[in-house]
Amino acid sequence: MIGTRGVPAAYGGFETAVEEVGRRLAERGHRVTVYTRGSDHKEREFLGMRVVHLAALPVKQLETLSHTGLSVGHALLRRRPDAAFVFNAANSPFLPLLRARRIPIALHMDGLEWKRSKWGRRGKAYYRWAEEFGVRWADALIADAPGISDYYDAEFSVPTELIRYGAPILASAPDGGVRERGLEPDGYHLVVARFEPENHVLEIVEGYRASGATMPLVVVGSAPYSAEYTQRIAAAAEGDDRIRLLGGVYDQDLLDALYFHAHTYVHGHSVGGTNPSLLRAMGAGTAVIAYDVGFNRETLDGNAWFFGDADGARDRFDEVKKDPATATRRGREMRARAEESFRWEAVADEYEALAHRLSSGGSVHRTARRARRRS
Repeated sequence: MIGTRGVPAAYGGFETAVEEVGRRLAERGHRVTVYTRGSDHKEREFLGMRVVHLAALPVKQLETLSHTGLSVGHALLRRRPDAAFVFNAANSPFLPLLRARRIPIALHMDGLEWKRSKWGRRGKAYYRWAEEFGVRWADALIADAPGISDYYDAEFSVPTELIRYGAPILASAPDGGVRERGLEPDGYHLVVARFEPENHVLEIVEGYRASGATMPLVVVGSAPYSAEYTQRIAAAAEGDDRIRLLGGVYDQDLLDALYFHAHTYVHGHSVGGTNPSLLRAMGAGTAVIAYDVGFNRETLDGNAWFFGDADGARDRFDEVKKDPATATRRGREMRARAEESFRWEAVADEYEALAHRLSSGGSVHRTARRARRRS
């Protein structure tokens, strides 16, 4: 498994998938190697997985590529694996090296990264090029949401493997950390997001401020790339003591408790696929107010309140205030959907089956190698 920060998972969806899938494959008797960077955990084995620690350049634009380059070089010089899972389309330039070593490759494409505001013009152009290059060189493409599969079918006429993420299921959580922050269980709205425009934190805060909501709005997150956007959010919240900006929360137990005891989780993400933060809220049994985009509607099976701008967010907060019983019911239904449709065991089954197909010669490369972007 190449191209992520590796294990233990302490960052995002890719890392969580690597840990949850890798540990299960190791339990089933497979030899799993995970390339890792920047971890305080320096042991060479973790949850049955072999961990290879390699360096990376500490520069935003080069960190992932530099580490992946070293990882691929290491893989080329060792015993040839039956299959490689490469995460992030940005890493596609290294696929020809793996193919030259006759290593079958599944490339996990992630969301539509070139739409993210943190990338400048050159970064966006690179991601669009890397998508096309990856399509032409991988043996299989992994998408984590139907909308991503539809995108690659429409753009390149190339099939993808639809493999979702799993949801952590929370049946309970202590409320001490929640109460210490002046919050009551089932008595606040929660936002957890990086402060980036495509996550619509600003619109959520503006909409909440204009609403008649009485439960506090708790905002967890920060902006590693955009001080200006953070300042706009702070300005929108200033003077309203209902809005609590907590910054980053890195204590997973506290974060779990915040999800579990929230009245609603407000999800503004708009460009990813199946989002791990949304799955965590669903697994915690928390009702959702979500940005109205196909990825979110599909994940939630339409069972949420949806908004498209600050005015829409205001209206949804007011609706929830008038009908708290619906939030309770939808929370139960969200946990049931998470338990049924987003199980890590099923995800591991699909990765295992794909690895077997790749090692047996299954590949889309013969037809995909001439693919070109249509728009």
